[in-house]
Parts: sequence; structure tokens; C-alpha cells
Amino acid sequence: KNASSTEASIEDSGSIQVAKPRRGPRLLNQVPPEILKDPALNDAIALLPSNYSFEIHKTVHRIRTSGAKKIALQMPEGLLLFATTISDILTEFCPGIETLIMGDVTYGACCIDDYTARALGCDLLVHYAHSCLIPVDVTKIKTLYVFVDISIDTQHLLASLERNFASGKTMAVVGTIQFNATIHGVKSSLEKAGFRVLVPQIAPLSKGEILGCTSPRLKDDDAVDMILYLGDGRFHLESIMIHNPSIPAYRYDPYSRKLTRETYGHDEMQGLRRDAIKTAKGAKRWGLILGSLGRQGNPHTMALIEARLKERGISWINLLLSEIFPGKLAMMADVECWVQVACPRLSIDWGYA
Repeated sequence: KNASSTEASIEDSGSIQVAKPRRGPRLLNQVPPEILKDPALNDAIALLPSNYSFEIHKTVHRIRTSGAKKIALQMPEGLLLFATTISDILTEFCPGIETLIMGDVTYGACCIDDYTARALGCDLLVHYAHSCLIPVDVTKIKTLYVFVDISIDTQHLLASLERNFASGKTMAVVGTIQFNATIHGVKSSLEKAGFRVLVPQIAPLSKGEILGCTSPRLKDDDAVDMILYLGDGRFHLESIMIHNPSIPAYRYDPYSRKLTRETYGHDEMQGLRRDAIKTAKGAKRWGLILGSLGRQGNPHTMALIEARLKERGISWINLLLSEIFPGKLAMMADVECWVQVACPRLSIDWGYA
């Protein structure tokens, strides 16, 4: 089959879903002045870091207007130290409500746990530090996403880039949602310094935003000289490096204020994946893992794999796991091949373990 017919058959099978075009801009619910200018509320907000935007005014407004009485607060571990302060502020300025801090691990936008929040009787979920990978019209209870925009020293970022790269370079600038405002804010300054700046997008994420599982394949026509990632750690950066193996990648860490050249072992990764495919081809006993951490698992994809295995007469077992550890899988020694329907990076990063 040619490439176009293969792509058509994959989409027709339902194994992947094409993201719908993003809706146009719309007016957001305006937070009234009596909330924005409430001196007591602003004093309470001052207890939180000034460079972190927890959007407390907006959250208070949403709780009051929605009539929600039991609020679930979900955030990654790095923000849990602020959870009790946020909870105290919300309960003080939204009398009559109860908050529930969800302490289970939250790795990314896919981990939004609306099912558990609903099961615990919550009628509003506030999810911090991730974007709307799972749209609000899909979640099982009312959901408010708070991106937690983080302000950084943009002058140092600009100076670092101007010092290390010659003007005229074309750079694709990406990052996590916390630094999305900074990405768009420095674009004009970089262009004034002589750089050509591309802020790519892949639906359903915001322009310039990437995740460890979701990033754009940059077009050859864009003639990108380098990728600049704004954020700490490598997990999300590796995603766009995997998609664009021929483009040099750099990371600016806003916390350490270091600009580093990053590399990825493409040949090793591809070799490991080929070995995994070879092993799977000869396996007679398969194990299918459905991820139960937030919204990671996709029962529809699981059913498609089951149908294919049944067609080929291959036996399998199903396993439900919130977190996948090689040691736990090793206890089921009769399984010759594991397929996980949760996070693609688990197979890429740990599939050989």
C-alpha cells in the first residue's frame, strides 16, 4: 500500500482520532471587580509565590457562580506544598464549600482524575499546571484548568540567546504550558534581535505547547535551524527531539538559568523498538495493560487490539494498572509480550527493562 492509503486505513479503523480544529476565540466569563479588588482576598493570595499564577480570583468566581459545594483540587507533586494554602483560601472566601486535595501522583495532562473526583461526590474539579488535553466537555464533572503561568527572567533568556546564536537563525520555540505566555512574549524581542521565530502547534494543545507524548513534526519548508525548549527537565523536550531527529535542540532552564545543548540517542531507541517488535512477532502469550491513572487508558484502543489478537488466534490476558513497573510484570513470567495502553513514553523509555 502507498502512504496515503495506509493513513486512510488507520483512520478508518478508528485506532486513532483526528483532533478537531480549535474553536475560535470567545469571551471568557469576566471576574467581577468585587472579587478582583477584595482586599482580604488579595492579602490571602499574597501568601502564595508572586511569580506563580494560581488564578485564585477566577477560581473563587467559578465556585460562586457554579454553585459547587465539594471541590476537588488536583496538582502535580511539585505544587502540593501550596495545596493546603489554596484550600484554606477557597474555603474562606467561598463559605459553605468543602475541598478535597487529591494526593495521587499526577504526571501530566493525561492524569486528570475526573472519574475519581466524581466517585467521591465532588461537583467541581480544579486541575492545576496542565492544559486541556482532555476537553472540559468530555470530563465527567465540571472542570476548571489552571495553567499556573510562571513568570521568569526574560532579559536573561534573551541575553543568553543573543550571546550564543548568530542573528538570522530560524528557531522553533516550544515549552510546557507554564511558560507559554513567556514564549509568546519574547517572540517579538527575538525577532527584533534578528532571529526568525516559529511557534509551532499541534492540536489539541496551545500554540507553542508540547507534552512528553505530543509534539509537532516541523515542516522541511520552515527550514528550522534549531529547537529552543523553555522548561526544566528533559521529558517533554525529548518528545519533539524524537519527532525531529535532524534538528539541533537546546534547553533553557528558567530555574537554573542555564542554556544547554541537548542530544537524544535516536539509533539506540529505534534499535530497542525494533527488538521489541521482533519479540512481539514471535510471542504466543500476550498481556494487555489498560492504564487506569487518570485518563491515560483508552478502552476503545484496547478493544481494537483484542480483536486483532482474536483474529490471529493469539491468547492474552488483561491487566489494569495505574502505574506500570517492570518488576510487577516480571511476576507473570508466562507472558511473552506486554502491550500497554497508557502512555507511549513508557514503552519508549522503559520497554527494554
